[in-house]
Amino acid sequence: MINRAAAGLVYSTPMEPRSTFQRSLSILKSLIEIESVNPTLVPGGAGERRIAEYLLSLFQAEGIASRLEEICPGRFNVVASARGARPGPRLLLNGHLDTVSAAGMTAPFAAIERDGKIFGRGALDMKAGLAAAAAALIAIHNLREWLSGEVVFAGVADEEDLSLGTRHFLQNWAVGSPFDFALVAEPTDLKVCSAHKGFAWLEVTTEGVAAHGSRPRAGVDAICAMGKVLDALELLEQRLQSGPPHALLGTGSLHASLIEGGREWSSYPDRCVLKYERRTIPAESDAVVEAELDTILGKLRQSDSRFRAQGRLVVSRAPLEVDRQQPSLRRFFDAAQARLGRVEWGTASFWTDAALLSEAGIPVAIFGPRGEGLHSLEEFVVAEDVVACAEIFYRFVMGRPGA
Repeated sequence: MINRAAAGLVYSTPMEPRSTFQRSLSILKSLIEIESVNPTLVPGGAGERRIAEYLLSLFQAEGIASRLEEICPGRFNVVASARGARPGPRLLLNGHLDTVSAAGMTAPFAAIERDGKIFGRGALDMKAGLAAAAAALIAIHNLREWLSGEVVFAGVADEEDLSLGTRHFLQNWAVGSPFDFALVAEPTDLKVCSAHKGFAWLEVTTEGVAAHGSRPRAGVDAICAMGKVLDALELLEQRLQSGPPHALLGTGSLHASLIEGGREWSSYPDRCVLKYERRTIPAESDAVVEAELDTILGKLRQSDSRFRAQGRLVVSRAPLEVDRQQPSLRRFFDAAQARLGRVEWGTASFWTDAALLSEAGIPVAIFGPRGEGLHSLEEFVVAEDVVACAEIFYRFVMGRPGA
């Protein structure tokens, strides 16, 4: 039995052997070795089936109740749970199975360990968090007679694109079995993150008139028309950056992402398409970003009778902001601090499925290891952090501070 008063925590359970948490590293290497590139981002990507099946077999070998969920043809979630001997809260451990492209990387699926780091596509984003959550669930299952309530592991598909996996999980979870708290194990440099920006993807199409390049009076240049849109978006970006910042997240922003238009060198282009991303802070709703674009296009139409354009919101995801005094969030912070000695609050620079969980009414925190190389050609995670995260997840579930 561990010291129940240690570091201000009250534990009513024995501590799982550290070897169980160390096992997170072998799980992580196995996960990296399985290519799970999102096929909607990269045609031909393997998707989540093999990695979901690996986790399913891992949990089933431990006697943990688990299942696959096919969310759309060829795309899978894996869901597992440990149920305690007594009633209590229901907690969710969430992480995504898919990765971005591995193109240009050297040995992206080799899971190389060097100088205390583990390298490979998805090592940091976010197979390390998945491995830590899986090891924690195994430890919890092994001592489930001490557990009050239930812990659910959801390894989800498609977070790197449209988050179909978490959306499917939430839509199909039993309404009568709500979650009391959720942890999303994205990489946070061991900071407990309670907020991040949202995003909106918008598309603008300018219309011209196709004509031979030698007939300027017959043609209308759709690409030049888009230049006016880009100028207006640049001014909007400047206003956003100079506007009043959110206390945690700063200001909203935007950038042009993709542009295409024209048919050949010798013709006036009759169409140009721009796709841009708008990063949002709390209070910046879909209506706000749509109004921004409508205003820009309206002014351009008024100033030029030949200007023709349409704009639309393609997809959006809300920002996240959780009250740091929320009791479960405070308890998790205390559990992390007890294990690490010093922990800071933080915000994530990227969007996560935590926002979807929060929208569903589930208090949530984002917490994961240190590392570098998100979506880049060299990606790694700090190995000791993976072990620490597994233990922290376990400590929080089995020995919540103040319980």
